[in-house]
Amino acid sequence: MVKRKNVAVIGGGVSGLAAAKAFDERGHRVTGFERSHDFGGVWELSRSYPDVQTQSPKDLYCYTDLPMPDAYPEWPKGPQVHAYLHSYANKHNLPRLFQLNTNILSMDRRADGQPGWTLTIEAAGRVRKEDFDFVAICTGQFSDKNILTHPGQEAFVAGGGEVIHSSEYTDSEMARGKHVVVLGGSKSATDIVVNAARSGAKSVTMVYRENVWRVPYFVGGINFKRLLYMRAQEQQFNQWGKSPLQRVIAALLKPLVWANFRGLETLLKAQLGLKKWNMVPDTPIEKEASCSLPIVTPGLFESFRDGTVKPIQGTYDRYEDGHVVLTTGDRVPCDLSVLAVGWKLGIPYLAQEYRDKLIEADGQYRVYRLAVNPDLPDMGFVGFNSSFCTILSAEMIANWLVRFADGQLAHQPSAQEMNANIEMMLNWRRKERPAAQVYGGLCSAPFHFKHFDELLADMGAGVRKRANPLAEQFSYPDARAYGRFLASTPQYQAG
Repeated sequence: MVKRKNVAVIGGGVSGLAAAKAFDERGHRVTGFERSHDFGGVWELSRSYPDVQTQSPKDLYCYTDLPMPDAYPEWPKGPQVHAYLHSYANKHNLPRLFQLNTNILSMDRRADGQPGWTLTIEAAGRVRKEDFDFVAICTGQFSDKNILTHPGQEAFVAGGGEVIHSSEYTDSEMARGKHVVVLGGSKSATDIVVNAARSGAKSVTMVYRENVWRVPYFVGGINFKRLLYMRAQEQQFNQWGKSPLQRVIAALLKPLVWANFRGLETLLKAQLGLKKWNMVPDTPIEKEASCSLPIVTPGLFESFRDGTVKPIQGTYDRYEDGHVVLTTGDRVPCDLSVLAVGWKLGIPYLAQEYRDKLIEADGQYRVYRLAVNPDLPDMGFVGFNSSFCTILSAEMIANWLVRFADGQLAHQPSAQEMNANIEMMLNWRRKERPAAQVYGGLCSAPFHFKHFDELLADMGAGVRKRANPLAEQFSYPDARAYGRFLASTPQYQAG
């Protein structure tokens, strides 16, 4: 029997719920900490902007044992995802494990010399310390706002202007009757400009730094999950760890792969009118595809055409009275400036000496299977990786992590093996696929199948592919199938 552990789960979003369930069902004593008043993470209602919806279809954005409701649309809205997460938490009785409105101030090795970590915890105005045998960090990549300031901002605000982070745009009425300028080109930025234009803004301007490939929900009338989420498509990208034979095959198929991606680019340029808006990227789509590839907000290019949203490539230079001055020289009227500039990646509560072991000088993270660092024992990450199928990825890693923590992987890797794999992955990101360096190298897209294959192999799963080889090769990841694969791993129980 495996020794029962006291396990801390930091974060109550998609990943925290998956981790709490995985450790709890293995018999560990789980205590979850969520700094908000509610579960949901980025889907918690007070953090959601109007009209937010998933980038992934609902059958890609769900846990293995709980499909999204049939009544939900293909791309669920924020409140629907929030309700779904609550239904998952209730199904597995997870609220009993969590302490809400509780913040982690610091995390350090135990002073008594025992394995594990000491958390400094703040709740209800009181601070306490608590020891844990294992800590699962599940705060993800969207925990702390990235805050920018520009020259003239104080005077702009003093004169009645408003500057907010995209997560603070929570009411469409904020835009009504105002000149709105949104800084950023991500999906949150495009969602907000479309919403502001539809909500009666006087003018809406989207200021974005660089052209990137954008994928609509339907490409040439075909749901993009049937084009981009296939194992067959994934194998056309330059994956890590290719064998000599795989490299030979890739070289032979290179002309066909090139033609496939040029065809996709041609279709996207025609469908979206990218040339008209001077928005054709310089980088080939197969080199750029990663977690930063945004899905097109419905109505975005239509708003360009009807003039309700004006796109400008550039960035902010400074604020002036009632205006934003851009690096292009444009002086844009502005009452409300929305900074859709993302979130800061990091673990501020982890002591600096441990962060130095985790993060390379160029910002790349030293993590094995996107989950653990051999120099930081008794801790791991769930949901720290970014993905196109976030919920499934979190559940897969949570199941891997509890087995790793219990020494129950089919092959328990040594520190030397983990470090060798980490160095191989770092080299691959830096030299073979620079796009994989986004988000600190913590992006598993577009290599979902390969990533899941590795996790399942580590767990000793008896089944790792669907019985129908055509479905496995030419269909998207199926959460229910992965639930069956997880069920085929050796079972054990903590004592």
